[in-house]
Amino acid sequence: MLSYKSLQPSKLLNRDLLSCLLAPMAINNFWIFSLTFQLLLLLHVSSESSWITDDASRRPTKFLEYAKSPEVFDWMVGIRRKLHENPELGFDEFETSKLIRSELDLMGVKYKYPVAVTGVVGYVGTGEPPFVALRADMDALPMQEDVEWEHKSKVPGKMHACGHDGHVAMLLGAAKMLKEHHQDLQGTVVLIFQPAEEVFAGAKKMIEEGALKHVEAIFGIHLTNQVPLGKTASRAGSLLAGSGFFEAVITGKGGHAAIPQHTIDPVIAASSVVLSLQHLVSRETDPLDSKVVTVSKLHGGNAFNVIPDSITIGGTLRAFSGFSQLQERIKEVITKQATVNRCNASVNLKPNGKEPVPPTVNNMDLYKQFKNLVRDLLGEDSFVEVSPIMGGEDFSYFAEAIPGHFSFLGMQDETKSYASPHSSLYRVNEDALPYGAAMHASMAVRYLEDKASKGSKDEL
Repeated sequence: MLSYKSLQPSKLLNRDLLSCLLAPMAINNFWIFSLTFQLLLLLHVSSESSWITDDASRRPTKFLEYAKSPEVFDWMVGIRRKLHENPELGFDEFETSKLIRSELDLMGVKYKYPVAVTGVVGYVGTGEPPFVALRADMDALPMQEDVEWEHKSKVPGKMHACGHDGHVAMLLGAAKMLKEHHQDLQGTVVLIFQPAEEVFAGAKKMIEEGALKHVEAIFGIHLTNQVPLGKTASRAGSLLAGSGFFEAVITGKGGHAAIPQHTIDPVIAASSVVLSLQHLVSRETDPLDSKVVTVSKLHGGNAFNVIPDSITIGGTLRAFSGFSQLQERIKEVITKQATVNRCNASVNLKPNGKEPVPPTVNNMDLYKQFKNLVRDLLGEDSFVEVSPIMGGEDFSYFAEAIPGHFSFLGMQDETKSYASPHSSLYRVNEDALPYGAAMHASMAVRYLEDKASKGSKDEL
């Protein structure tokens, strides 16, 4: 007969039995804890990301606060300085492109490469319409940097003297913000990192290779020292002039300067050409329609007493309207003035592969969207209505193909002096980078939301 004592489990058995009894309870507690943690995490993520779908007027401010956070700001500055130290010219931006792709990979942003040799086109969002594009140019200039600082260009004769290193950093900053909130995007944001803006019209080649496929609108931002930090400038309609170049070789018959009657003097012909070209603006252009024809170089001869066989002249033209007609008149004046002076002339309107660019014309609807956004982001007094500018930009090709808007982001600081673009003393005010990143991201989100809103109304 078994006693009660004989039925008592051993200590080991006690532990096993206790474990068996408590195991279901422990599992339940674990799942309760896990679910609670995940719920809290979702609530946290929701609170962090939901502001993209909150009050539209506050969203740009949220983007700006995020872009100004030390982590994001320092990251953008680091990218900009790395690019500044290693400038690359048009269609040679291989290391620049590699850095961009590396950052996009870390973000998990899908992209196409190569587009137009070194260009990169990234995609954030649903992968479905509507599609809106943001553009940054990434090439440097063939000039020596004279700014002495820790991150000076390491490549002799090459420099980021137009802010393109800053443009890339700002667009990557926007990409980071958009990717972190991609689940709330009501369409697809296309990130265009464009090569060869300065000389070879890289925008044109990117369009030819499909960079704007499905894209309905595009926005671009350029840093400027002409506007204070924290402000931006733009206008509806014509913002930047069409820009082109010309070079002509005027050929005669050289000889001794003491017996000019035995020569056909190309110097006289070239002089007539230079003077006659000025009449295209002063006598053939409406005074209310701005145009520029400038002869900026003239080469020929290397002796005081010898008339050369030929003279080479070159220059630039700018116009908001009648650009192609002005090109033809330049060619006509050069060749006919040469003929009058018994010389021959050949004219090249794309010297050294320099592509002409059409005027940059801002779409009215996009201009209104942008103006409202800037006021939400930076305040009522932050928008500057700028006058038309005679400078040129190959963003014009994008804005010619689809509705586009181009703007200038201020970086001037009263306590410091920032040189104009294309100067060997050019510097970027890195405090402007968060503003550019926030403007890019906010404009893309607002455009997609406006399209979605209009679509919903159309369905009703």
